[in-house]
Amino acid sequence: MTTKLQALHEEHDQSPWLDNIRRSYLRDGTLARMVAQGIRGMTANPTILARAIEGSNDYDEQFASLMAAGGSVTDTFWELVITDITDALTIMRPVFDESGGRDGFVSLEVAPELAQNAAATIAAARALHERIDAPNLLVKIPATAEGVRAIEAMTAEGRSINVTLIFSLSRYEEVIEAYVSGLETFVAAGGDPGNVHSVASFFVSRVDAEVDRRLEAVGTDDASALRGRAAVAQAKLAYQLSTRRFSGRRWWSLARRGAHRQRPLWASTSTKDPAYRDTLYVDSLIGPGTVNTLPEATIVAFEDHGTLSRTIDTKVGAAVDVMHRLGDAGIDMEDVGRTLEDQAIAAFHQSFQGVLAALAAKVPVTLPG
Repeated sequence: MTTKLQALHEEHDQSPWLDNIRRSYLRDGTLARMVAQGIRGMTANPTILARAIEGSNDYDEQFASLMAAGGSVTDTFWELVITDITDALTIMRPVFDESGGRDGFVSLEVAPELAQNAAATIAAARALHERIDAPNLLVKIPATAEGVRAIEAMTAEGRSINVTLIFSLSRYEEVIEAYVSGLETFVAAGGDPGNVHSVASFFVSRVDAEVDRRLEAVGTDDASALRGRAAVAQAKLAYQLSTRRFSGRRWWSLARRGAHRQRPLWASTSTKDPAYRDTLYVDSLIGPGTVNTLPEATIVAFEDHGTLSRTIDTKVGAAVDVMHRLGDAGIDMEDVGRTLEDQAIAAFHQSFQGVLAALAAKVPVTLPG
């Protein structure tokens, strides 16, 4: 029997990826079973990694061994993470090979404290790619202003990148430009663009959470009527932007050399408001050439009562109208994007520092004498 996850790919050319990683999933066959049921890739972020390491004792033996060998807590954290990512890459590799490099990816993010430093991000992303050296690895770089510079530089080196934390249409346009410009530089230097892959992770539910908060502050009936509509509307317009930019003479000069489109990836697809249906950000964003990265609860909900229908490019006029009405209500979507970017970077930094502190607390104390 075909699962809905499988139908997303087979009928609608959308790739469902898992938004989680746990060592137990890699060792007990859970991830392999999910792949058999239709999962075609995997993403993680600092919060997910922190939850995995702090929430189980699966890492204690390796952590103790690495610390006994003289490693620092920070270096040991990265060893734990890279072990998991390497195992996940192995499990996903058959999907990568069978899909001709379209799916089967596993994403690993650079340290969040580098988000405002292009040079440090470039060095960190390059080091991760060189250390792991797997064709189905995507290194995640946040789409900050400095991150966009790093994205172009890494693409120009022929490295595959998952651009994360995109919250606005203007920043998304910068991300697309960085990818295309990077590919042009890579091709001009003799590189094969067919070896370069990228997704652009456009965050969804967090947009509604922030916009709804602002609409409630406005307090009018017209504002209230717009609650829960901003995120899907903006994502639909992001898809239209992607379709426009990955067409025309400039793009086709790259495509005929084998370049792959940078697919939009819908991230943060679990609903934050219990008043909204739990499959809202899956049902409303189905369409070709896209990825949706899903936490387990959303996967379960979608398999149970999700709706399989192409929706990403329907009611686009209504999406434009929603954006206009948000502006009329005083909602500045560019400011929403900046606010969410700052919040996300701060939250990931907090998670990263938290897991380092939790690991440090496990280090045995040696008393003098």
